[in-house]
This record gives sequence, C-alpha cells and structure tokens, in this order.
Amino acid sequence: MHWRKVAKIMKKSLSYAAYLKSPYRSIKHSTYFEIYDDLFSCYRGKKITFVEIGVLGGGGLFMWREFFGPKARIVGVDLNPDARKWEAHGFEIHIGSQSDENFWGEFKKKVGPIDVVLDDGGHTYDQQIITTEMLLESIVDGGILVVEDTHNSYMDRFGPKKYSFIEYTKNMIDLINKRFGGFDEQSSERRVWSVKIYESVVAFFVNKEASYLTSEPTDNDGENDLSVDYRFGVRKTFRTRLNKRLHRYFPKIVFKSRKYFK
Repeated sequence: MHWRKVAKIMKKSLSYAAYLKSPYRSIKHSTYFEIYDDLFSCYRGKKITFVEIGVLGGGGLFMWREFFGPKARIVGVDLNPDARKWEAHGFEIHIGSQSDENFWGEFKKKVGPIDVVLDDGGHTYDQQIITTEMLLESIVDGGILVVEDTHNSYMDRFGPKKYSFIEYTKNMIDLINKRFGGFDEQSSERRVWSVKIYESVVAFFVNKEASYLTSEPTDNDGENDLSVDYRFGVRKTFRTRLNKRLHRYFPKIVFKSRKYFK
C-alpha cells in the first residue's frame, strides 16, 4: 500500500493522534495504531492502571497519558536506570529485567492490580513468556495483556524457535480449549478467557467468571422437528465438498492433509 494511503488511515486513529502529540521520541509500526484503537479505546477517560514495558526515550509514556486521559495511572518498566528521570513528569518507573521472576514478584506487590499491560520490551522469547506468566494473575477482570512485535517468533536471535512466543500462544490456545466439558479440564487454562491475534500483536483477555463457567450441553426445549444431521448422514458427499474447499484454499498441501479427513 502506498505510504500516502497508509498515512490517511492512520490519521483517523486516536492512538496515532496521541503518538504525534508526544513531546519525546517513540517508534511504532504503522499497523499498530488500528490495533491500539481496537484494544484500548474502551479504557479512555477511565481510572485505570496501565503498564508499559520498554520505556526507552519516554515517548510512549506521554503518548498513553494523552490517549487514556488524566485519570490513568501510567507505569513504566525498563532495564535502564536512567528511565527514572520520567518520574519527574508524574510517571511511575520500575527498573528491572523482564526475565527475572523475582523482579516481577516485587513489582506486583508495589503496583497491585493492573488493567492493561503492553509489552514492548526486549522481545526475546524468555522475556515475553516470563512477563506474561508473571503478570496474568495481576490483570483485573475485564483487563488485557498485550504483547507486541511477536513477528520476532519467526526471526533469529530471540531464542530457540520451538520455544518462541507464538508457540507459547498456540499452547495457550490448546489449554483454553481443554476447558470444554468433554475433556480432562485439570490441565486447562483459566487465567485467560480468550486470545486475539493481530499481525505482530497477541492480546490476552481476562474474564474470570466466563473462564470458570462449567462447559456442558444445553437445550432450549424448543420443538424438535427431527431434522437429519447431514454431518453424519451423508459423509461421502460432505468429504467430497470438504476436499474441494481444501484444494481451493490450500492447493499445495491438500494431498498431505487428506489423511485427516478419511
């Protein structure tokens, strides 16, 4: 897409407007602003605790204060002790390593419940995964934990690929689906209600009541017209249609995957 068209799209974004108003430098990918608006707009003007991991030049702190409004408590986390200078501007700053579980333990005691976490820190798989694991239980009901730059899971230098953050996210999806009543729920995931995937961004939503809802069949007691369930009544026809669809969407891999649909 031509840059002018991209700029026109971003111009409509509330988070992009806040980004431009920040007096200090911040670097963001052009695709992130639509994501920010989608995820964070519901928190604007509210009294929330927002944690940004990765302070760097301080521009993000001012951006989020502008975006969320004066009621928001903005907390920054960085490895560089020099980031404490932003405390003079009314921000809370904590210095420590994302991959240090002891740091997060102390951080949680000091900060308390959190509404929104945005991880824009070091981006190694250890940092992203440990941060998520350590902070999920501090996210309040209706809160969200967001990890940026997850495209790094497909790149070198950030850790072993089989332990990437995207692989961790796939495992999280498996554990969420294990809440289904027909499965062994003991190993299921209930800290996270749902996961939303964007390009380069993963968001974990917290809804404790929904996460602990018992999964079981229901019936609305409406009139039963004894319809035949075609999923089981015409298997051959269904399989033929399914293979045609697979060939349309996955022409290069349909042959290998057909064994799963016999």
